[in-house]
Amino acid sequence: MRPADLQFAALAAAYDAGLDPMELTRSLLDAIAEGDPTFILVTRTRALAQATALDPARRAEQPLWGVPFTVKDNIDVAGLPTTAGCPGFAYTPAASATVVARLEAAGAILIGKTNLDQFATGLVGTRSPYGTPVNPLLADRVPGGSSSGSAVAVSRGLVAFSLGTDTAGSGRIPAGFCNIVGLKPTRGVIPTTGVVPACRSIDCVSVFAGSVADAYVVLTVVAGPDGIDGFARRDGAAVAVPVRCQPPHLRIGVPRATDLLADADWHAGFRAATEALEAAGHRLVPIDVTPLLAAAELLYTGPWVAERTAAVGAAVSSGIAGLDPVVTAIIRSGERFSAVDAHQGRYQLAGLSLAAQALWQQIDCLVVPTAPHHPTLAAIAADPVGANAALGRYTNFVNLLDMAALAIPGPKVDGRPTGVTVIGAALSDPLLAAVGQVLHHALAHDVGATGYPLVPFGDRVPRPSPGRIPIAVVGAHLSGLPLNPQLTHVGGRLLWVGTTAPCYRLYALDGFQPPRPGMVRVADGGAAIALEVWDLPAAAFGEFVAAIPAPLGIGKVTLSDGTEVPGFLCEPTALAGGRDITHFGGWRAANA
Repeated sequence: MRPADLQFAALAAAYDAGLDPMELTRSLLDAIAEGDPTFILVTRTRALAQATALDPARRAEQPLWGVPFTVKDNIDVAGLPTTAGCPGFAYTPAASATVVARLEAAGAILIGKTNLDQFATGLVGTRSPYGTPVNPLLADRVPGGSSSGSAVAVSRGLVAFSLGTDTAGSGRIPAGFCNIVGLKPTRGVIPTTGVVPACRSIDCVSVFAGSVADAYVVLTVVAGPDGIDGFARRDGAAVAVPVRCQPPHLRIGVPRATDLLADADWHAGFRAATEALEAAGHRLVPIDVTPLLAAAELLYTGPWVAERTAAVGAAVSSGIAGLDPVVTAIIRSGERFSAVDAHQGRYQLAGLSLAAQALWQQIDCLVVPTAPHHPTLAAIAADPVGANAALGRYTNFVNLLDMAALAIPGPKVDGRPTGVTVIGAALSDPLLAAVGQVLHHALAHDVGATGYPLVPFGDRVPRPSPGRIPIAVVGAHLSGLPLNPQLTHVGGRLLWVGTTAPCYRLYALDGFQPPRPGMVRVADGGAAIALEVWDLPAAAFGEFVAAIPAPLGIGKVTLSDGTEVPGFLCEPTALAGGRDITHFGGWRAANA
């Protein structure tokens, strides 16, 4: 029987039409065969109880009301065993991970705990005593790991979204192999309290979903510090915004031809992505990715292996039941590193980080193939370490260098999935969402292996939350530009990326450092100007506006959908010495 369409918009429509959450939950549970290696544990009793307890009167206030999900089994759920893919490691936590507690409070229904490469060590999905989840698109090829079961569950339409973890690519590689979206947010945006660590300093909770929009709805629920995780970012909630946006024209980095290593399928998928980006008006910038690849090498040749040993090495050394020999060898290899090695490795990474940071002066984001190829199960069995290591070429560096990433399905090549990943600087998540959403709709037209078409996205500006005030920015306050911290440091959140109505002109002003533009409304000869709409806490809005220097000020700005919001405008008298840059379409393009 064909699964239900679990994309959030389709599911909401089904509930509007009278679907009962209990009916849906029971049908999903019945579709899971006993012993299915996608799951380590199916939470049938708990899920049915959650479905029964849902209050229809609270649906409007619970953003994930009746939405089924799973979690990777290195994430705690109160009262259920956590195995991390190793039976001898199992324990039963008294409290759920912060991320799980937030999801269930938002009305989501937990269907089960999913299989993984043991201790989240691997990118293939085959290193588990519980079996290998079957890739629903290509049964002879790996599902990807380490979050194998999480990706497969979404691809099969058994859940609407799933949680994974990502240290070296575990939230992106399985997405690419299973034709779904894999969101790896900025490090620390989602607290890792209640998550079995792999490399705790760089671990991230990731989200698998059928679409970019759905993944970011989940992010709005789970982002933000919890007061427990010392690695959580204080400003993490700022990147958790609904995705209803078209990106402005951007400078998008791509690897130089000499750095692009991918087989014919994945190269074709990448080429389709670059063609779609150029067709959308973005400028491709070939870049030298050597510093990124050098950082990637550190993850498994440097002292970060010892961080895995610090996490679970004692359990592995004790010889507990169910250990995978490949995983055991990797984790125990960290024992050879000293404290001196650890410091030297961090010094080396600091130098590479400087080179990586310089990239963001040249480009707004980077697009790479998610993986260089998609190995068969037989190839992994023949070379379990080497074949796995090759998969991390475009993923291993991201967490080490504190970047955000979003894996997007690409076009199928003779029925085989491909994918690309959009990568940006820390806290660039909303910009990646805007690029990723447009790419997904340009490249892929179905969700996972379900056969359901991707739900179209809208382009209306979302309303700010109660107690917050929107503000449109067109210049140095844009994401990643010098004055953007003035927004993020007071709790600003990016709501939308788009353009004004075609009734403005933009000028480069003299006398500002950093440089800033001035935008004026005109009766004739206007154009649409690229902008971002943020919202600020009402308590911070007045102070922010009071600090704006003349001749700039805040007035009503009309957006492309006709909405009016407060935004930056300029006194016309100040434009006499300014340079008209309207023809560029926006401040980023004028400075590209």
